[in-house]
Amino acid sequence: MPHDEGVKASDLDLPTLVTLTGPAIVSRVLQGITDAGYPGVKPSHGYVIQRLVEEEPTIGALAESLGMTQQGASKQVNDLERLGYVERVGDESDLRVRYVRLTASGRSVLEAGRQARADLEREVVTRVGQRKVNAAKAALVALLEITDLEQYVATRTVPLPET
Repeated sequence: MPHDEGVKASDLDLPTLVTLTGPAIVSRVLQGITDAGYPGVKPSHGYVIQRLVEEEPTIGALAESLGMTQQGASKQVNDLERLGYVERVGDESDLRVRYVRLTASGRSVLEAGRQARADLEREVVTRVGQRKVNAAKAALVALLEITDLEQYVATRTVPLPET
């Protein structure tokens, strides 16, 4: 019986490579955020934080944007609030209405995530060169277009992955 040399990563198709590397990249970015002094961030928190970069939605609007129940959105906000990364603020004209916004620490978490991703990209550029990284980005943008996700990137409303 011949010895099986295993599968070479370079023989895998692009969607499989993306699927396999995605969770490892998320883990690496979260570790970078933790190492920067911001523990407790989960992958799902990133989807909430992205929606707070330019807006201060109500829980209801946040839930709708995330495609989840208000209870689910409240849980995410409670987690982030406990960590000190978001806060709820009242509407001066209607005390019943409360908005969710990033705190200074929450903005720092956002920057720590950006830095961790930039560090990872620099590491890839060092290994394969900028030209190949640009070609990989073009291929991945095509995958975003094919999977109808590109429209959500521009508006910071990428849906949560289905579980």
